[in-house]
Amino acid sequence: MSAPPRTSRLARRETRSSRTVASVATAVVLILILAWLGTEAVLASSGQPPLLATPTRMAEWLVRLPAATLPWGLVAAGAALALLGLLLLVLAVSPGTRPRRIMASDRAAIVVDDDVLAAAIDRAARQAGALLPEQVSSRIRRRRVQVRIRPIPGGGVDEPAVRAAVEQVLASSALQPEPKLDVIVSDRGKVGP
Repeated sequence: MSAPPRTSRLARRETRSSRTVASVATAVVLILILAWLGTEAVLASSGQPPLLATPTRMAEWLVRLPAATLPWGLVAAGAALALLGLLLLVLAVSPGTRPRRIMASDRAAIVVDDDVLAAAIDRAARQAGALLPEQVSSRIRRRRVQVRIRPIPGGGVDEPAVRAAVEQVLASSALQPEPKLDVIVSDRGKVGP
């Protein structure tokens, strides 16, 4: 049985970031440029002095630009504009992600923050391995969970027990998609806090 479409939509909305900031920033810059050009045109048509340059002076400057600028300068400016356009295109098309995961449920949209999940994994690893809080650190990436353990010098770590405890936390969380688990026991120990 799968979750209803509304629930799936809500969960997806909570795990994806919007592009509002990039859209508003781009719109504000374009509006300011167009407002300035419009103001210059109105001032020129009414015979008032321009704010920066009249439309005819801007057009003359634009026509003379290729002859007055070094070729590499034009290439650099064109490349910068192309990169800006490519960045805006990628921002518009690619989905943004938030550090959150969807937990499988037939009745509700359950979303858990990566930091909360990492804290639960740390706690399970510490309890299973009889470790101190400073000795365990978890990192959650897109499709991978990494648990790094730094034992006390001369002390051992029961890696299979830690792995089993962390796998149990991940199984009870029922994350979609299920991440892969890496348990890394450092060969350099942790001394002191």
